[in-house]
Amino acid sequence: MSRRVLASPGGVAFLLLALLAWMLRPGAPVRVEIPEGLSARQTVQLLAEKGVVPSPFAFRVFLKLTRFERHLKPGAYTLRAREWPTRVARKLTLGLTDDVKVTIPEGFRASQIAERLEAAGAADAGEFEALVKTRRLEGKLFPSTYHFPPGYGAERAADKMVSEFLREVGSAYASADPRPSLSLDELLIVASIVEREAVLKAERAVIAAVYLNRLKRRMPLQADPTVQYALGRWKKGLSKADLAIDSPYNTYRRQGLPPGPICSPGLESFLAALKPADTRALYFVADARGGHVFSETNEEHSEARRLYKKELRRMKAQLKN
Repeated sequence: MSRRVLASPGGVAFLLLALLAWMLRPGAPVRVEIPEGLSARQTVQLLAEKGVVPSPFAFRVFLKLTRFERHLKPGAYTLRAREWPTRVARKLTLGLTDDVKVTIPEGFRASQIAERLEAAGAADAGEFEALVKTRRLEGKLFPSTYHFPPGYGAERAADKMVSEFLREVGSAYASADPRPSLSLDELLIVASIVEREAVLKAERAVIAAVYLNRLKRRMPLQADPTVQYALGRWKKGLSKADLAIDSPYNTYRRQGLPPGPICSPGLESFLAALKPADTRALYFVADARGGHVFSETNEEHSEARRLYKKELRRMKAQLKN
């Protein structure tokens, strides 16, 4: 390029742009974790501290002009030092994080949650189970879909789930009117049993009522899921030996509530325990259509069981023909 061109306004501009492009060349990868609740200004400041954006002021102006400032998503990102503003904004507004997606279904016990976290690479299963046992968090690990950075860790993952539990379940209990006669922990135990028993959504409040009615009458709960929890696995069909297991979770042998929740119930199961159905039912047995038959007396319950077994035999006979 000739000296005349370099001395011209266009040449100077070209040199300045070239210098700017060299200065803003993306550098080494930078890992940035943007917590939830961070404002746009705080996010930009964090990016500046990590060396991602050279000028916080310029990037804030850019976000404001493009209206991206209200759409920045939290999470763990792999960016680059001095990365182009448009690329940074695109990743943060689209939520292109490095996070792993972990879905915790309703009714999972802590050991199942631990296995899922480890499979996703978010936390060590052994550390998570030990933490849950030490802090007595069974039942308080709210079932939901989470996005964790790889290697997030057992304690942080548990804290996140407990935070969701307090936000959903804790808030529902605190705002209940009238005030519940049972404590939050007691209702959580009932809700965890309901979660494992209920198949149909419409039956949750009725199942909750049955167990609460039995508690009031000082009757054993006789809840199969509590025995399954004592056995360490969800097992369909319990044997006589299973029902005889010596465990504080065996509600066939022990009266009252078990020592703690047997799983993490969803909000709907907790609301069912918080506001049970208005019924005097004390028993229920499965029917052949995926639901249950509820009874107030032992005689009605025995008849419902007889009819259920009869229906099962009929269905088996049809399958053979």
